[in-house]
Amino acid sequence: MTADPKAVTVRFASPHKPAAVFATLSDGWSYAGWVVGNSHIRAVDDDWPAVGSRIHHSAGAWPVQMQDSTSVLAVEPDRMLLLEAHLLRLGVAHIRLTLEPHDGGTEITMAESLVDGPARLIPYPLQRAVLIPRNRETVRRLSDLAAGR
Repeated sequence: MTADPKAVTVRFASPHKPAAVFATLSDGWSYAGWVVGNSHIRAVDDDWPAVGSRIHHSAGAWPVQMQDSTSVLAVEPDRMLLLEAHLLRLGVAHIRLTLEPHDGGTEITMAESLVDGPARLIPYPLQRAVLIPRNRETVRRLSDLAAGR
């Protein structure tokens, strides 16, 4: 699957090795700790992060939580994870997390594309205005959680 030129992309230099960052990505129960907006993980398929496996999560604050799921489209251990996140009735996003060794740590690249549903009609400048700050915080949190792995 090729990169989407309209993906909203952020990069973060993590001091942790790709294996440690990928270990965090491989722990589906950790997603509420680093994915901004996820508030509760309800279930994780036993074979996560195998292609087709899913995380069942809640987004938002109680009591107004919305429940949905994220599935794995492609995986290259210690290098890349491609996810499909369902955004309720708003649509579907593809999120590619790429890990590249860099200066003894990892450059984490997160590229998010709105690919289906009404959310895809949001003008690209507005997508960037919302997703860049959110995704910068998301990859920063991912790096922080990798410290213990």
